[in-house]
Amino acid sequence: MVRTPLVAGNWKLHGSRASNKALLEALLGGVAGLAGVECSVCVPFPYLGEVAGQLRGSALALGAQNVSEHARGAYTGEVSASMLKEFGCSYVIVGHSERRQLFGESDSQVAGKFAAALDAGLTPILCVGETLAQRDAGQTEKVVARQLDEVLTTTGIDAFSRAVVAYEPVWAIGTGRTATPEQAQAVHAFARKRIFKGTRILYGGSVKPENAAAIFSMPDVDGGLIGGASLVADDFLAIVREASMAKRQAAASKT
Repeated sequence: MVRTPLVAGNWKLHGSRASNKALLEALLGGVAGLAGVECSVCVPFPYLGEVAGQLRGSALALGAQNVSEHARGAYTGEVSASMLKEFGCSYVIVGHSERRQLFGESDSQVAGKFAAALDAGLTPILCVGETLAQRDAGQTEKVVARQLDEVLTTTGIDAFSRAVVAYEPVWAIGTGRTATPEQAQAVHAFARKRIFKGTRILYGGSVKPENAAAIFSMPDVDGGLIGGASLVADDFLAIVREASMAKRQAAASKT
Protein backbone atom coordinates (compact mmCIF):
# COMPACT_ATOMS: atom_id res chain seq x y z
CA MET A 1 0.00 0.00 0.00
CA VAL A 2 1.40 3.39 -1.03
CA ARG A 3 1.56 5.88 1.84
CA THR A 4 2.52 9.46 1.02
CA PRO A 5 4.94 10.68 3.69
CA LEU A 6 3.94 13.60 5.89
CA VAL A 7 6.33 16.02 7.58
CA ALA A 8 4.54 18.09 10.22
CA GLY A 9 6.20 20.90 12.12
CA ASN A 10 5.20 21.38 15.77
CA TRP A 11 6.10 24.94 16.72
CA LYS A 12 5.10 24.37 20.37
CA LEU A 13 5.22 27.60 22.43
CA HIS A 14 7.27 29.58 19.92
CA GLY A 15 6.61 32.30 17.43
CA SER A 16 5.73 35.94 16.88
CA ARG A 17 3.92 37.66 14.04
CA ALA A 18 7.20 38.85 12.53
CA SER A 19 9.15 35.60 12.93
CA ASN A 20 6.20 33.52 11.70
CA LYS A 21 5.94 35.58 8.52
CA ALA A 22 9.65 35.21 7.75
CA LEU A 23 9.64 31.48 8.48
CA LEU A 24 6.58 30.79 6.37
CA GLU A 25 7.87 32.80 3.42
CA ALA A 26 11.01 30.67 3.43
CA LEU A 27 9.05 27.43 3.79
CA LEU A 28 6.58 28.26 1.04
CA GLY A 29 9.39 28.97 -1.38
CA GLY A 30 11.10 25.71 -0.48
CA VAL A 31 8.14 23.31 -0.64
CA ALA A 32 6.79 24.62 -3.93
CA GLY A 33 7.16 21.92 -6.54
CA LEU A 34 8.27 19.17 -4.17
CA ALA A 35 6.60 15.90 -5.11
CA GLY A 36 5.79 12.78 -3.14
CA VAL A 37 5.52 14.41 0.28
CA GLU A 38 2.96 16.40 2.25
CA CYS A 39 3.85 19.14 4.74
CA SER A 40 2.09 20.86 7.59
CA VAL A 41 2.85 23.38 10.33
CA CYS A 42 1.06 23.15 13.68
CA VAL A 43 1.06 26.63 15.16
CA PRO A 44 -0.08 28.22 18.45
CA PHE A 45 -3.77 29.10 18.61
CA PRO A 46 -3.43 32.93 18.43
CA TYR A 47 -1.70 32.73 15.05
CA LEU A 48 -4.13 30.39 13.29
CA GLY A 49 -6.06 33.05 11.42
CA GLU A 50 -3.02 34.96 10.24
CA VAL A 51 -1.10 31.84 9.24
CA ALA A 52 -4.14 30.46 7.44
CA GLY A 53 -4.11 33.54 5.26
CA GLN A 54 -0.43 33.12 4.43
CA LEU A 55 -0.87 29.45 3.55
CA ARG A 56 -4.05 29.74 1.50
CA GLY A 57 -3.64 28.01 -1.85
CA SER A 58 -0.18 26.67 -0.99
CA ALA A 59 1.22 23.18 -0.57
CA LEU A 60 1.69 23.74 3.18
CA ALA A 61 -1.25 22.60 5.32
CA LEU A 62 -2.27 24.22 8.59
CA GLY A 63 -2.50 22.33 11.85
CA ALA A 64 -3.12 23.03 15.53
CA GLN A 65 -1.31 21.61 18.55
CA ASN A 66 -4.26 20.64 20.70
CA VAL A 67 -8.07 20.46 20.73
CA SER A 68 -10.83 20.01 23.28
CA GLU A 69 -12.70 16.76 23.49
CA HIS A 70 -15.86 18.88 23.94
CA ALA A 71 -17.82 20.34 21.04
CA ARG A 72 -19.16 23.31 23.05
CA GLY A 73 -20.07 24.36 26.55
CA ALA A 74 -18.75 25.97 29.72
CA TYR A 75 -15.10 25.00 29.24
CA THR A 76 -13.16 28.23 29.72
CA GLY A 77 -9.92 28.35 27.76
CA GLU A 78 -10.71 25.37 25.54
CA VAL A 79 -10.82 25.33 21.73
CA SER A 80 -13.18 23.02 19.85
CA ALA A 81 -12.45 21.03 16.72
CA SER A 82 -15.12 22.93 14.76
CA MET A 83 -13.37 26.21 15.63
CA LEU A 84 -10.09 24.85 14.28
CA LYS A 85 -11.83 23.66 11.14
CA GLU A 86 -13.40 27.09 10.63
CA PHE A 87 -9.94 28.66 10.72
CA GLY A 88 -8.67 26.38 7.97
CA CYS A 89 -6.92 23.65 9.95
CA SER A 90 -6.44 20.29 8.29
CA TYR A 91 -4.51 18.58 11.10
CA VAL A 92 -4.46 18.68 14.87
CA ILE A 93 -2.01 17.02 17.26
CA VAL A 94 -3.65 14.99 20.03
CA GLY A 95 -1.98 13.27 22.97
CA HIS A 96 1.47 14.81 22.60
CA SER A 97 3.72 13.57 25.39
CA GLU A 98 4.00 17.10 26.78
CA ARG A 99 0.21 17.24 27.07
CA ARG A 100 0.15 13.85 28.75
CA GLN A 101 3.02 14.55 31.14
CA LEU A 102 2.77 18.27 31.89
CA PHE A 103 -1.01 18.68 31.74
CA GLY A 104 -2.13 15.25 32.91
CA GLU A 105 -4.09 14.20 29.84
CA SER A 106 -5.29 10.62 30.23
CA ASP A 107 -5.58 7.97 27.53
CA SER A 108 -9.36 8.35 27.75
CA GLN A 109 -9.18 12.13 27.27
CA VAL A 110 -6.84 11.74 24.31
CA ALA A 111 -9.27 9.26 22.74
CA GLY A 112 -12.04 11.83 23.17
CA LYS A 113 -9.95 14.47 21.43
CA PHE A 114 -9.17 12.06 18.60
CA ALA A 115 -12.88 11.39 18.09
CA ALA A 116 -13.77 15.08 18.27
CA ALA A 117 -11.21 15.92 15.61
CA LEU A 118 -12.55 13.27 13.26
CA ASP A 119 -16.14 14.38 13.83
CA ALA A 120 -15.20 17.89 12.72
CA GLY A 121 -13.43 16.70 9.58
CA LEU A 122 -9.91 17.22 10.90
CA THR A 123 -7.09 14.69 10.63
CA PRO A 124 -5.80 13.92 14.12
CA ILE A 125 -2.09 13.23 14.59
CA LEU A 126 -2.22 10.80 17.52
CA CYS A 127 1.00 10.75 19.54
CA VAL A 128 2.09 7.61 21.36
CA GLY A 129 5.33 6.68 23.03
CA GLU A 130 7.18 5.58 26.14
CA THR A 131 9.38 7.27 28.73
CA LEU A 132 12.98 6.23 29.33
CA ALA A 133 11.98 4.36 32.47
CA GLN A 134 9.34 2.43 30.56
CA ARG A 135 11.78 1.57 27.76
CA ASP A 136 14.41 0.42 30.25
CA ALA A 137 11.77 -1.75 31.92
CA GLY A 138 10.94 -3.39 28.58
CA GLN A 139 7.45 -1.85 28.53
CA THR A 140 7.59 0.01 25.20
CA GLU A 141 5.10 -2.21 23.38
CA LYS A 142 2.82 -2.42 26.42
CA VAL A 143 2.65 1.38 26.67
CA VAL A 144 2.11 1.95 22.94
CA ALA A 145 -0.54 -0.78 22.83
CA ARG A 146 -2.40 0.77 25.77
CA GLN A 147 -2.41 4.21 24.18
CA LEU A 148 -3.59 2.88 20.82
CA ASP A 149 -6.16 0.50 22.27
CA GLU A 150 -7.96 3.26 24.18
CA VAL A 151 -8.54 5.06 20.89
CA LEU A 152 -9.45 1.85 19.08
CA THR A 153 -12.07 1.09 21.74
CA THR A 154 -13.53 4.59 21.42
CA THR A 155 -13.58 5.00 17.63
CA GLY A 156 -12.96 1.59 16.05
CA ILE A 157 -10.18 0.59 13.70
CA ASP A 158 -11.73 2.16 10.59
CA ALA A 159 -11.25 5.62 12.10
CA PHE A 160 -7.52 5.19 11.66
CA SER A 161 -7.98 5.34 7.89
CA ARG A 162 -8.63 9.06 8.46
CA ALA A 163 -5.86 9.64 10.98
CA VAL A 164 -2.11 9.82 11.44
CA VAL A 165 -0.09 8.26 14.25
CA ALA A 166 3.19 9.69 15.54
CA TYR A 167 5.54 7.51 17.55
CA GLU A 168 7.47 9.82 19.86
CA PRO A 169 9.81 8.14 22.34
CA VAL A 170 9.55 10.60 25.22
CA TRP A 171 13.21 10.11 26.08
CA ALA A 172 14.19 11.44 22.64
CA ILE A 173 12.17 14.67 22.61
CA GLY A 174 14.22 17.80 23.13
CA THR A 175 17.05 15.79 24.66
CA GLY A 176 19.30 15.51 21.63
CA ARG A 177 18.93 11.72 21.87
CA THR A 178 17.29 9.86 19.01
CA ALA A 179 16.03 6.33 18.66
CA THR A 180 18.08 4.41 16.14
CA PRO A 181 16.33 3.82 12.82
CA GLU A 182 15.99 0.17 13.81
CA GLN A 183 14.39 1.07 17.17
CA ALA A 184 11.94 3.38 15.43
CA GLN A 185 11.11 0.77 12.81
CA ALA A 186 10.44 -1.89 15.44
CA VAL A 187 7.85 0.24 17.24
CA HIS A 188 6.29 1.48 13.99
CA ALA A 189 5.89 -2.10 12.77
CA PHE A 190 4.36 -3.11 16.10
CA ALA A 191 1.89 -0.23 15.98
CA ARG A 192 0.92 -0.95 12.38
CA LYS A 193 -0.17 -4.47 13.29
CA ARG A 194 -2.79 -3.01 15.67
CA ILE A 195 -4.33 -0.36 13.43
CA PHE A 196 -5.48 0.27 9.87
CA LYS A 197 -2.58 -0.84 7.68
CA GLY A 198 -2.64 2.24 5.49
CA THR A 199 -2.36 4.69 8.38
CA ARG A 200 0.70 6.90 8.14
CA ILE A 201 2.99 6.55 11.16
CA LEU A 202 5.43 9.37 11.74
CA TYR A 203 8.54 9.36 13.88
CA GLY A 204 8.79 12.24 16.35
CA GLY A 205 11.95 12.34 18.41
CA SER A 206 14.68 14.89 17.64
CA VAL A 207 14.60 14.45 13.86
CA LYS A 208 17.30 16.58 12.23
CA PRO A 209 18.65 16.92 8.70
CA GLU A 210 21.59 14.72 9.73
CA ASN A 211 19.49 11.71 10.78
CA ALA A 212 16.35 12.14 8.68
CA ALA A 213 17.46 10.02 5.72
CA ALA A 214 18.29 6.99 7.87
CA ILE A 215 15.03 7.21 9.80
CA PHE A 216 12.82 7.78 6.76
CA SER A 217 14.42 4.85 4.95
CA MET A 218 12.71 2.43 7.35
CA PRO A 219 9.74 0.71 5.67
CA ASP A 220 7.15 1.60 8.33
CA VAL A 221 8.26 5.19 8.92
CA ASP A 222 6.08 7.56 6.90
CA GLY A 223 7.63 10.92 7.74
CA GLY A 224 8.15 12.92 10.88
CA LEU A 225 6.60 15.12 13.55
CA ILE A 226 9.30 17.76 13.85
CA GLY A 227 9.85 19.98 16.89
CA GLY A 228 12.85 22.30 17.16
CA ALA A 229 14.01 21.81 13.58
CA SER A 230 10.65 23.04 12.29
CA LEU A 231 11.53 26.54 13.53
CA VAL A 232 14.56 26.75 11.23
CA ALA A 233 13.51 26.96 7.59
CA ASP A 234 16.65 25.38 6.14
CA ASP A 235 16.48 22.46 8.59
CA PHE A 236 12.78 21.80 8.07
CA LEU A 237 13.10 21.95 4.31
CA ALA A 238 16.08 19.60 4.38
CA ILE A 239 13.99 17.10 6.36
CA VAL A 240 11.10 17.46 3.91
CA ARG A 241 13.45 16.78 0.99
CA GLU A 242 14.77 13.66 2.74
CA ALA A 243 11.21 12.38 3.17
CA SER A 244 10.49 13.01 -0.51
CA MET A 245 13.68 11.24 -1.56
CA ALA A 246 13.01 8.26 0.70
CA LYS A 247 9.63 7.87 -1.00
CA ARG A 248 11.20 7.91 -4.48
CA GLN A 249 13.90 5.45 -3.48
CA ALA A 250 11.35 3.07 -1.99
CA ALA A 251 9.28 3.22 -5.18
CA ALA A 252 12.36 2.63 -7.35
CA SER A 253 13.34 -0.42 -5.32
CA LYS A 254 10.00 -2.06 -6.11
CA THR A 255 10.32 -1.66 -9.89
